[in-house]
Amino acid sequence: MTIASGAPAVSTAQATYLVAEREVVTRIRSKAFLISTAIILVGIVAGIVLMNVLGDRVQTTSIAAPSQIAGQLADIDGVDVTSVASPDEARDLVRDEEVDAAVVPDETSPTGTTVVALTEAPEMLVSSLSQAPSVELLDPDGGWTFLRYIMGIAFGVIFMMSAMSFGMPVATSVVEEKQTRVIEILITAIPARALLAGKVLGNTIMALAQIVLIVAAVSISLMATGQIEILSGLGAPLLWFALFFVTGFLLIATMFAATGAMVSRQEDISQSVAPIMYLVMIPYMLVIFFSSNPLVMSIMSYVPFSSPVSMPIRLFFNEAQWWEPIVSIVISLAACVVVIGIAARIYENSLLRMGSRVKWRDALTR
Repeated sequence: MTIASGAPAVSTAQATYLVAEREVVTRIRSKAFLISTAIILVGIVAGIVLMNVLGDRVQTTSIAAPSQIAGQLADIDGVDVTSVASPDEARDLVRDEEVDAAVVPDETSPTGTTVVALTEAPEMLVSSLSQAPSVELLDPDGGWTFLRYIMGIAFGVIFMMSAMSFGMPVATSVVEEKQTRVIEILITAIPARALLAGKVLGNTIMALAQIVLIVAAVSISLMATGQIEILSGLGAPLLWFALFFVTGFLLIATMFAATGAMVSRQEDISQSVAPIMYLVMIPYMLVIFFSSNPLVMSIMSYVPFSSPVSMPIRLFFNEAQWWEPIVSIVISLAACVVVIGIAARIYENSLLRMGSRVKWRDALTR
């Protein structure tokens, strides 16, 4: 983006568009960005396909049984039954390791049969022949589940990686422009707030585009592998995740830009953005450790920095009322207005201050 000397000043909207366009084009031309995005998409597709393959894999257990029992075992999934003339013949097949186990009649057994194995009885066969009691679950959807744990990791990692991948460059580009004095040329033609808005908008567009690609990869992979039931349950949570991601990322990207403007050297940027990194990582950790705690998850659903992770999980497990995501997104939008206003003030007051790190009090006051 270049502006010739003596050219008429552009409007704030035009300047914002030019800066955003520059951010988008720069990121698209980055081989590192394209390769990392491709790796993420391939990893998601491979993970879903592998999950489907492992889920569909049924281990077949070979069984020998006398003819009067063989017919009863044929209804058990995952067994290959060989009918024999007598119990002794079934035992011989087990001893010769031609079958994994044998089922022979036994009048002393509660089930009327005995499982014969060489070294260890197949657990699947034993459980199928056992007389299990009836089970009543008072809260079948509550408590810790493996799926809840996996979803917490998935949403948390995607949000954290995208926020860091697209938010951190906002801060580093601001510091780079200050360190090379390019910023002094830019703000002679572009308002500081337009420069901030363009950087945040451009990176938000790219981050959202990556999220859309991830959602598409998940949806296509689930449909291709026949996991329509999971996709139908994930549909609404994925859409809400994308919406919450926009508001959450706007907050984080704006804060990255503001804190980046407070320092003048790349060496000082890590210390400056550390609080923001904690805001990105804490929701991920809380969802992992408190995913089965309804109170904590409900509170996190209304906190702008954690709602992109917690609310989709609650929606997937039908733990949130229809109005809750609407209220949460309104809170997030209100927080965006407040944080963007404060960040813009910090950005304007710190952009041209060189040397040592600008103090918060100085950044908030002219």
